[in-house]
Amino acid sequence: MSAVDMRVRIGDLELRNPVMTASGTFGSGREYAEFVDLSRLGAVVTKGVSIEPWSGNESPRIAETPCGMLNSIGLQNPGVEAFCANDLAWLAAQDVPVIVNVVGHSVDEYAAVAAQLDSEPVVSALEVNISCPNVDAGGMAFGTTCAAAAEVTRAVRAETRKTLVVKLSPNVTDIAEIARAVEAEGADGVSLINTLLGMAIDTRTFAPKLARGVGGLSGPAIRPVAVRMVWEVARAVAVPVIGMGGVTCAEDAAEFMLAGAAAVAVGTANFVEPSATLSVIDGLERFCAERGIARVAELTGAAWPERGKRET
Repeated sequence: MSAVDMRVRIGDLELRNPVMTASGTFGSGREYAEFVDLSRLGAVVTKGVSIEPWSGNESPRIAETPCGMLNSIGLQNPGVEAFCANDLAWLAAQDVPVIVNVVGHSVDEYAAVAAQLDSEPVVSALEVNISCPNVDAGGMAFGTTCAAAAEVTRAVRAETRKTLVVKLSPNVTDIAEIARAVEAEGADGVSLINTLLGMAIDTRTFAPKLARGVGGLSGPAIRPVAVRMVWEVARAVAVPVIGMGGVTCAEDAAEFMLAGAAAVAVGTANFVEPSATLSVIDGLERFCAERGIARVAELTGAAWPERGKRET
């Protein structure tokens, strides 16, 4: 296999390859360290971190679906101080860029977490989660209108000099306009998609399978929706796009990049195969080498009509 330059850039952050973990599916890395050499990843994206501890939602909060799963975890986490003292201290010894997913019930809470993390040298970037469908206050509520998305982005941008990525919700009419709104307020990139709002009902008990009723649908079932949204957003903004939603193999990752993503995140697949990220990295390098592509970044947007069809 010939050498392929696997490096990509998200804002000021250079990644050794375009494959990272999706927030909420990989803990903070420690949980998977027995199975995955973290230093091989493009980046570790941590679970959501809030200013105060969050207990999460009541159980049951996971339900399997055809080609995916529903979750209603509710962003359970011990709060930013415990995260810095425990998870971030452990990540400091790992040779991998760290992107921290930031959550809050209010704009002030998002800003407070960003301010605290701005002084942490281990943190390479922040991913502002304005798209989680599993909390009643905050979360997706901030990602469904341009005004609210812009307000959170503006507040976080004022508190940090780090690379700032905003995670967008698919549960909107026009995701591209939300992307343009956060770009205008200083986002260095956007990540999409978060889970689609879904529901499952137990036909034996006549009750919802999740205690909260609804949850976030993820996995291969949502990939066509995610690819379409990445296509629309990448053509609407100038900042890099991180694509996610059902990535299980190199071909899935390549599809997102061809649609316009600069990088991809692996999520639900981590639950099926803990080393899924490594398989995607190796497979993506082979994908490029077999096609004579010298730089993986050349895949980004290569399917756009104005680029023309590639000769085979």
